[in-house]
Amino acid sequence: MPAMPARPAILDPCLIRIVCPLKQRSRRLLATATHQLPRNQPWSHPPASTSIDNDQVARLASRPLHPLTLADLVQHGRPPLSASTLFTSANFTLSLLPIRLAHRIQALRNLPFIVVSNPHISRIYNNYVHSLSTLLPYQERQINTLEDEIQFTEVMADLVQTHADTIPILARGFLECRKYISPGDVTRFLDEHLRARIGTRLIAEQHIALHLSSQPHCTNNDQYGQDGSSTSIGVIDTALRPAEIIRQCESFVSEICELKYGVRPTVIINGQPDTRLAHVPTHLEYILTELLKNAFRATVESGKERDPIEVTIAAAPDPSPSPPESIHLDPSRADPTTSNTPPGVTIRIRDHGGGISPENLDNIWAYSFTTFGDEELLDLGNGNADALNAISGAGGDSSSLAGLGYGLPLGRAYAEHFGGSIMVQSLWGWGTDVYLKLRGLGKI
Repeated sequence: MPAMPARPAILDPCLIRIVCPLKQRSRRLLATATHQLPRNQPWSHPPASTSIDNDQVARLASRPLHPLTLADLVQHGRPPLSASTLFTSANFTLSLLPIRLAHRIQALRNLPFIVVSNPHISRIYNNYVHSLSTLLPYQERQINTLEDEIQFTEVMADLVQTHADTIPILARGFLECRKYISPGDVTRFLDEHLRARIGTRLIAEQHIALHLSSQPHCTNNDQYGQDGSSTSIGVIDTALRPAEIIRQCESFVSEICELKYGVRPTVIINGQPDTRLAHVPTHLEYILTELLKNAFRATVESGKERDPIEVTIAAAPDPSPSPPESIHLDPSRADPTTSNTPPGVTIRIRDHGGGISPENLDNIWAYSFTTFGDEELLDLGNGNADALNAISGAGGDSSSLAGLGYGLPLGRAYAEHFGGSIMVQSLWGWGTDVYLKLRGLGKI
């Protein structure tokens, strides 16, 4: 039986702590990143545990954001990378992250003071200030030695770990501030903030993954297939099979559904189950877990648990010989399994769970929209979520998001980040069709 191809690196915070501990020399480096506040600083935002120059934040926040694409993440080629290519990856990462962090700091400062002073939201603000302060010392120089690259990767590991729980913490904060900010303002802020966070985390995680698998640091590169058998480029799987992810998510949701209700609906996969595309596995896992969770719950609660949930996979036809985001790697390192990946895939999830009521349909994309009552929300805020809602998210989004109404809008943010989409068609009284469109990289 042929060996299964290696999965892309999934950067668990525990792994980051083990592989990239902050050494004493790096702690001294980070300590020098603190910039003193001017004495006449206006009291226009909450106090931060780390001080940074407001003018520098304003300058960085005034620069335009680079729109991140999957092509950006795979441009350095398959690991293991040479030292010079690894330095290029580090400098590319450094060119993007300070600007992104400064934009988020500015956005948090623009919230009403009573909102950003909430302990949960203030904690997020302090996290962003801390992370920016650790990157500022690198702004004036290029990374061109292994020692600098190692120190920089440790800073990236600290950034990923610091922001691992951003989404559930923000959710708690805005839940507590519902009296002081309108739902529309919350949705606009969170939509921008969480979409920006997806890109920021991916940029950092991609460099960490490339660092851990590259020649100057990695003593055993078997995981990445010296013979070219691996389909992974950092956290990207260039030959991801959606059908495999669907089955993994089905197994997880089924067990929790049976724990709560005593039954589990079946899932049928049809269409083109062998389809592959280049994408981020953890993103797809989050999206599909959320969509299947909704389908399972609607199916069981409507008494239709004997009706299967139908998942159809369809590969988009290649519109031209040269897709918009074709990536050309060294032919000697090319993988024949990825040479014919389609530019996109559509996944339809169909259930017979009665559909979505008209009064709720217009609100399903609003952050913090939930069918839970106030007393149930209070219980959720204290961590008392029921089993079916306790679904862990991607990239450090913990199960404490349960029931807070972030699942669908956050899933759409993950899908749209690289040009995909989620569309919902509800037939009230019968069932729901959800169309997940994913854009890949085309030919690699």
